[in-house]
Amino acid sequence: MSDHPVETRDLSKNFGKQPALCGVNLALPRGTVTGLLGRNGAGKTTLIKCLLGLLQPSVGESRVLGEPSTDLSPGVKARIGYVPQEPVIYPWMRVEQAIAYQGAFYPTWDRDLIQQLLRTFELYGRQRVGALSVGQLQKLAILLALASHPEVLLLDEPVAALDPEGRRDFLRMLVELVADGTRTVLLSTHITTDVERVCSHVAILKEGRLLRVDELDRLRDRIKELRLTATRPLPETAPELPGILHYSASGPSAVATVEGDVAAIAAQLGRDLHADVAVVGLSLEDLFLELHR
Repeated sequence: MSDHPVETRDLSKNFGKQPALCGVNLALPRGTVTGLLGRNGAGKTTLIKCLLGLLQPSVGESRVLGEPSTDLSPGVKARIGYVPQEPVIYPWMRVEQAIAYQGAFYPTWDRDLIQQLLRTFELYGRQRVGALSVGQLQKLAILLALASHPEVLLLDEPVAALDPEGRRDFLRMLVELVADGTRTVLLSTHITTDVERVCSHVAILKEGRLLRVDELDRLRDRIKELRLTATRPLPETAPELPGILHYSASGPSAVATVEGDVAAIAAQLGRDLHADVAVVGLSLEDLFLELHR
């Protein structure tokens, strides 16, 4: 059994002459929740669709549970849960019919869990799918993805249409789902606070390229803000020192975002610029913005 249920190798996807993914190498450890971050058009949805075999790569490959995404067997498909950005469920069905229809494809369909999720999401079996609100439809899609206890769960903006209470309920269930360490989740979202709440790892895409993929705590430890204060004006251009991502100065004060051995970089800047240096941690949102500068 692979320690990386979700993998890509040099994965690239072009739409005509427009690149959507460029040489993405990703390996998600079993039992982890990875937050997939990126601006609109960064390639998040394209990556998830390539993993599912819904899109064919232009170059490279992806694998899920040991099989090529382009040729997933029915057995492996039954072990994958997926929530698309815009759920497509037959509108003429009732909620209970949609559940029964999808359940026919999954040997691990959990009817007790379904009843629990129906209560939590305040959905009713006799409701028609076509009459559901956008948020209710999103809740139904989440229910259908979770009900089979998938080993791999691919979530494309799953809470975008949910209110704060619905988001909280979903995130709590997600934490419970992965508590036994056997399930692997890739969560695409714009909400960095949700990533901080539930994710152990983070992958950041920019214009189809993977900027960073790492444990969230390790990334926070490696990227910090340094605030410098001196008794004379500091240089307006960044010092020639590895690890400086961004630098700005105004008179005797300066701010630098650095990556790597933060303590060593801070000490070197303090010596070179004859300045006092304070190390400040960054929120994930600030970290994301700094990497996109």
